[in-house]
Amino acid sequence: MKLQRAALAAVVVCILLAGCNTSRDGDRNTSDSAPNVVTADIQKGIEKHIDEQSRLGGGYFRIGFGGKELRLKLVRVHTEYLSNLGPRRHFACVDLASRGGDVYDVDFFLAGDPGAMTVTETTVHKINGQPLYAWKQKRDKTWHRVPVENASPELLGVIKDSDEFEFIYRATLPKLTDNARMWIPMPTSDSFQKVAVKSIKAPRRREVLQERKYGNSVLFLTLGPQDSGKTVELRYQIRRLEKGVYESQAPGRGQYLEPERLVPANEQFRSIAQKVVEGKKGDLVRARALYDHVIDRMRYMKFGSGWGKGDAVYACDARTGNCTDFHSYFIALCRSVDIPARFAIGAAIPSERNEGGIDGYHCWAEFYTDGRWWPVDISEGDKCSSLSFYYFGHHPANRVELSRGRDLVLEPGPDSGPINFLGYPLLEIGGKPTRVKVEFSFVRDPSRKR
Repeated sequence: MKLQRAALAAVVVCILLAGCNTSRDGDRNTSDSAPNVVTADIQKGIEKHIDEQSRLGGGYFRIGFGGKELRLKLVRVHTEYLSNLGPRRHFACVDLASRGGDVYDVDFFLAGDPGAMTVTETTVHKINGQPLYAWKQKRDKTWHRVPVENASPELLGVIKDSDEFEFIYRATLPKLTDNARMWIPMPTSDSFQKVAVKSIKAPRRREVLQERKYGNSVLFLTLGPQDSGKTVELRYQIRRLEKGVYESQAPGRGQYLEPERLVPANEQFRSIAQKVVEGKKGDLVRARALYDHVIDRMRYMKFGSGWGKGDAVYACDARTGNCTDFHSYFIALCRSVDIPARFAIGAAIPSERNEGGIDGYHCWAEFYTDGRWWPVDISEGDKCSSLSFYYFGHHPANRVELSRGRDLVLEPGPDSGPINFLGYPLLEIGGKPTRVKVEFSFVRDPSRKR
């Protein structure tokens, strides 16, 4: 039984309202927010609190939950959700992990000035990505909690029909000790999204590459030590339609059935898939059985090592991972019973606010049967059981697709070989892959604001 279903009545959801004035239930927003408080101050305040409480807790941050005490370690502060709620009132959202690997997304309300903040309230928001409450804004601009079972799809992250927003992709270069090259995905227009490039700020040595197999566009930068610390920023205007089941010409023979480096064809996948679909007639029924199997088998958990690579074997064995792992496992199972399936990656745009930061990339999949492609989003269906039917056959309007496909081949391409998938930039310094600081943000079109 998923943890979400076992603990709905016990906990509170994170506000996820960075970039706009927010308040807790019963607290009215004000316009006299302390101007000297910045998100870095709030981050220092919450990190100091967790560090102090962890020292007092024998190395663990301790919090009561569900009638027991959790012993947790800090994973990360959600810097994109840090908010100043008003004079000396602040909000932070933090990931903390148990010794068993479960990740708890915890809300903190703080009071005080920079350097002297105290925590006034601590509540659990999510368990392994599964929300336990939603927030709804009242007419007086305050927010109240809504149990997940009573929340509308929009409060749970789904905008239907259409959405329009500016999407900002920002990458900050590390220190470059040698010549370097970087590949950044560029969203392209199709039947479900219209993309207009508003601006590109990047070093002059750049060109747009075309990846031929899947039709991706990629910004290619040639860099040097003089570019250390520079920011690359791309701004797009996106109009996105909700994606449902759509007609399409049948894939070529073997297309989307072929194995990929981290989505191999092997006997383990065939054995699992054949057992799941045994006695079921028709690819649609079989695909739904595989979708349900992935939800039942896997936990959404971004903890430890191995997750986030889209490694289907890892996902099958560990039974945990993030969206890349969920969908890689599903694709491997589909292909093993001759159902074509494919991968795409982008970003999910928050539905409950109109601007601010975005919590990283998101990915999804599609499978083909009876002349139609069926969109699925299994990790989101897993997080909220009330939406599991919606996400079998739909992708909401509030997202942007950055690229599609795996093992991408470009010319010029990385020394490390074909690109596993391209959501965040791939940077090579002296031919060696190096991490880049990435930030996604958005501003919803005024006519679409909610």
